[in-house]
Amino acid sequence: MTLSIERARTRRPVTWLTLIGVLLLPVVIGGILVASLYNPVERLDGLQAAIVNEDEPVTIDDQLVPLGRQLTAGLVEGGEDQPSNLTWTISNADDAASGLADGTYAAVITIPENFSAAATSTQPGETPERATIEVQTPPDSLIVDDAITAQVTTAAAALMGEQLSQVYLENVFLGFTTLGDQLGEAASGATQLADGASQAADGATQLADGMPQLAAGADGLASGAGELQGGLGQIAGGIQSSADGAGDLTAGVNAGAAELAKTGIVPDPLQQGADGAAATAVAAKTASNETVAALRALYGECLAAGGDCAALLDALTLAGTTSAILTGDETPQNPGLVPLTEGVAGGLKLFDKEATAEFAKQFRDIGAGASQLSSGLDQLAAATTQSADGAGQLSSGASQLAGGITQAGDGASSLADGVAQLADGTTTLADGLDQASAALPSYTDGEASSLAEVVANPVEADGVGTSLFGASAIPLLSTLALWFGGLATFIALQAVSRRALTAREPSALLALRGFAPGAALGAAQGILVAAVVQIAASYDWGQWWVFAGVSVAAGVAFAAVNQALVAVFGGAGRWISALIGVLAVATGVVSTVPGVLSSIAALMPTSPAYNGMVSALTETGGVGAAFAGLVVWAVLAFLATVLAVARRRTTSARAVLSAAPAAA
Repeated sequence: MTLSIERARTRRPVTWLTLIGVLLLPVVIGGILVASLYNPVERLDGLQAAIVNEDEPVTIDDQLVPLGRQLTAGLVEGGEDQPSNLTWTISNADDAASGLADGTYAAVITIPENFSAAATSTQPGETPERATIEVQTPPDSLIVDDAITAQVTTAAAALMGEQLSQVYLENVFLGFTTLGDQLGEAASGATQLADGASQAADGATQLADGMPQLAAGADGLASGAGELQGGLGQIAGGIQSSADGAGDLTAGVNAGAAELAKTGIVPDPLQQGADGAAATAVAAKTASNETVAALRALYGECLAAGGDCAALLDALTLAGTTSAILTGDETPQNPGLVPLTEGVAGGLKLFDKEATAEFAKQFRDIGAGASQLSSGLDQLAAATTQSADGAGQLSSGASQLAGGITQAGDGASSLADGVAQLADGTTTLADGLDQASAALPSYTDGEASSLAEVVANPVEADGVGTSLFGASAIPLLSTLALWFGGLATFIALQAVSRRALTAREPSALLALRGFAPGAALGAAQGILVAAVVQIAASYDWGQWWVFAGVSVAAGVAFAAVNQALVAVFGGAGRWISALIGVLAVATGVVSTVPGVLSSIAALMPTSPAYNGMVSALTETGGVGAAFAGLVVWAVLAFLATVLAVARRRTTSARAVLSAAPAAA
C-alpha cells in the first residue's frame, strides 16, 4: 500500500514499511545506546580481571599481617557500597600476562611482594613507605573498561588505606591518653620530689646554721684538750713526786723498822716522812679526780661533735686507772697510795703508844709494799706523761676538726642554696607536667575508634550515582536518538515537494505538506523513545510524563530543523545535521571540551531538548525554557523551509526551455 507522500531522491511512492522503518530507527538507536551504556556498573561481572598476589606477609607483635591477601579478598568479594564486582581470577604472573595478551583479562592487578611491609612501615623505628599496586590493561581495551578497572581498584586500595589509617590513628589517640596519664604520674612524682627537695633544703639550711656551733664546740674541745695536756703534766709531776715520796717512805720505813727492831722506839724522821707521803697522796688523788671529770666532759663533747675521740678515750682510761691507783680498789695487790700512806702514818702514831714486836714485822712488810708502790708510781707518771702528749695531739686534731667544720659549714650553705634551686626547678617541672597532662586529650577505646574512623576519612561524598554518565545519560542518549531520527525522516521523505513550481497552493501550505508527515513521525518517535527509557530506568510516572512531553516536542522540532536543512542546503544539509549530532555527543559526555565547541553546541537545536529532558528527570528547573526553545527552533526552521519552497517556485526561461520537450 502506497501513500501520497513524496520519497526523497526517487519518484517511487512511500510505503508504510518505509514509515515504520523511519519511525523505529530512533527507537532502535536509543534502545541500543541505553541498553549498552546506561548504568554499566550493574554488569561488572561481565568484565574479566586477574589478581597476581606476590605479597610477603609481615609479623607485627607476634601476629601475622597478610595485607596482600586482605586486599585480594576485598577486590574479589566487593563491599557493602559496591555489592556487584568484576569477575576476578586469582592468577600468577605468567598466566596473567598471557590472558592480558589474548584478551581473556580486561585488566591485571599485581600486588608486589613488599606491599605488607610498605603498608605497615608507619610502625616506630621504620622508614615510612607508600604501598603501591600495579594496574595493567591491554592496549586495545575499550574506552570505559580502563576507567571502570581503575575506579574499582582505586576504591579497594583507598578502603584498605583508610582501614590502616584508622588503626594507626586509633593507636595515636589512645597513645595521647596513655601519655597524659604518664605525664600525670610524672607530675605527681615531680611534686613529691619538689617537696622532698624543699625539706632537704630546710635540712641543709639547718645544717649550715649548726656548723658554726659545731665549729665552736670543736674549738672548745681543742682548748679543753690543751688544758687537759697541762693538767696531765701536773698530775704526772705530782705522781712522780708521790713516787719519790713513796721511795723516801720505803727507805724511811726500812730504816725505822731496823731502828725499831733495835730500840723498839719509832724515830721522828720516820713519822714525818709518813705524814708527808700521806699528804702528797691526798693531793694527787684530788687532782686525779678533777682530771677524770674534765676528760669525761671533753669525751662527751667530742662524741657530740662527731670527731675522732680515740685519743681522748685512751686519756680518760689512763686517768681512771691513775685515780684507782691513788684511791685503791680494796685488794691486797693494790691497796692504794692514799690508804697506804695514811695507814703508815696512822700506824706509826699507834706504834708510839703500842709498840710490839709483831708490828715491827708488819712494818717491814709495809716498807716492801711501799717500795713496790714507788716503782708503780714511776710507771704511772710515765704513762700520765704519754696521756699529756695524747691530749696535745687531741687538741691539734680538734683544731683541724674545727677548721674542717667551718669549711663544711660553707659547703652546707652552698648545698642549701643548690637544693633550694632544685626544689624551685622541680616545682616548675611539676607545674609544666600538670599543664601538659591537662592539655593532652583523653579517649576511651570507643571514642578513639570513632574519632579515628572520621579522621581517616574526613570527607565523604553523598549522593554520588553509579551510572556511567550520571543523571545526564538518559537525556543525552534520547536527544541523540531523536535527532538522528529526524535526520532519517528527511533522508527517506522529500523536504520540498517536486510540484512546488507548478502547484497553485501557497508556499507555506506546500512547506506544511512536507512538514506534516515528518512532524507526525517525530512526535511518535518521541513517545516511543520515552517508552524505551521508562522500561530501562523505571522513572517516577510524574517525571516520565514531563520527559515524554519534552521528547515529543523535541521530535517535532528536530523534524522541522532537518526539513529546513535539506530544503535550504540540499544534500549538504544532511551532512550538517550529522555534524550537529556529533557535536551534541562530544559536548554532552564531558565538561572539559574546548569552550568554542561548548558555545556552538549551546546554540544548536539539540541544546534545549537535552536541557529540558535533564530538568524533567531531576529537580532542576528549565522545562518551560526548553519548550520555548524547541518552539522557536521549529518556527524558525519552518520559515526557512517556506523560503526554500518559495525559491523553488521561481525559475528562468532557459530552465523552462531545457525542461520542455523538443518540437516535432
